[in-house]
Amino acid sequence: MVFWGPENRQVVRNRIFERTGMEDRPVYLDYNATTPVDPEVVDAMMPWFRERFGNPSSGHFFGWEAQEQVEAARTEMAVLIGAKADEIVFTGSATEANNLAILGSTRAMRGEKRSLVTSVVEHPSVLQPFLRRKEEGWRLILLPVDSFGRVDLREAESIIGKDTALVSVMLANNETGTIQPVREIAGIAHSCGALFHVDAAQAIGKIPVDVEALGADLLTLAGHKFYAPKGIGVLYVREGTSLSPLMSGAGHERGLRPGTENVPYIAALGTAARLVRENLREESARIQRLRERLHGTLSAAIDGLRLNGPSNDRLPNTLNLSFPHVKGWELLAAVPGIAASTGSACHWGIHKASPVLLAMQRDETRALGAVRLSLGRFTDEAEVDFAASALISTWHRLSS
Repeated sequence: MVFWGPENRQVVRNRIFERTGMEDRPVYLDYNATTPVDPEVVDAMMPWFRERFGNPSSGHFFGWEAQEQVEAARTEMAVLIGAKADEIVFTGSATEANNLAILGSTRAMRGEKRSLVTSVVEHPSVLQPFLRRKEEGWRLILLPVDSFGRVDLREAESIIGKDTALVSVMLANNETGTIQPVREIAGIAHSCGALFHVDAAQAIGKIPVDVEALGADLLTLAGHKFYAPKGIGVLYVREGTSLSPLMSGAGHERGLRPGTENVPYIAALGTAARLVRENLREESARIQRLRERLHGTLSAAIDGLRLNGPSNDRLPNTLNLSFPHVKGWELLAAVPGIAASTGSACHWGIHKASPVLLAMQRDETRALGAVRLSLGRFTDEAEVDFAASALISTWHRLSS
């Protein structure tokens, strides 16, 4: 069953938010931080908490049916991203998957290549493992970005060389939605004999993600970014790519991630992947229309409102705007009935200019005025119009 038609969407929203009107709870415009779990995904999980409770490694009926579910979900994930089922490794989060990709691949390397390359706008779960390797003696180079937040391919060509062991560049930025030229960067990396990792956690469910088209050797996904629960992630490992596990234990997940598989969450992930595959094109177009409606209304009412990121090569749901004469966090604290953020949820409560926006050559005043509005599956026109009106009236009050 697909819940995304106009009538069913309201039913589903009520199931998720338990609300009867917009005044009951804030309008949720923070889908880049996390998504609600789709009710169909919840339904897929529940049997594995109750009657189907077996350990997938057990050699009896209960174990066999659990193992069948794990492999069915692995196949769904593989189909979604154009991979083989045995190239899918389940993890506890995208952060774990990023750490396994970066630390595990470099631990497995025995050659003389000692240079690592990533971009200046990566998520902390990518930057921090690279910084750990730097402390251990590896050379780390950060790729700069232009004013739209895109990696400069000429810089990439000059930086990535024969001594480069691993390159990691995100597919889409979590704050601005900027889509990186990943395919081209992969080509540069591979021409120098380097592995290429893509953090696609923010892109999955919003734009097509295909490991062959991207040229990824390693690719990270997060369940809670596409309507599955928190606490489940995926690392795609291209066949023939060497990784050393970060933990020791039994041989689960090809020996790369020891620990009994989280069957309920893996079942949820498989269902979430199927829903994305069946509805991605239509849903992305719908959300983009709503995003442009919101942007247009705000721009018409607020002089000096500035978009951070490109107009086109951007996630269809993401709108990062700098409001003049106010600080973004002050605006959100004062606006009634909206749940949004100033940037990455990992930095919530830290009222500093976004490093991503500063890397895009935004001055501190503009960076401090930024607000990220991210839409999703259960956003509708009424919510967008309510949010626009609330932001406009609150901005006028604060800036006058």
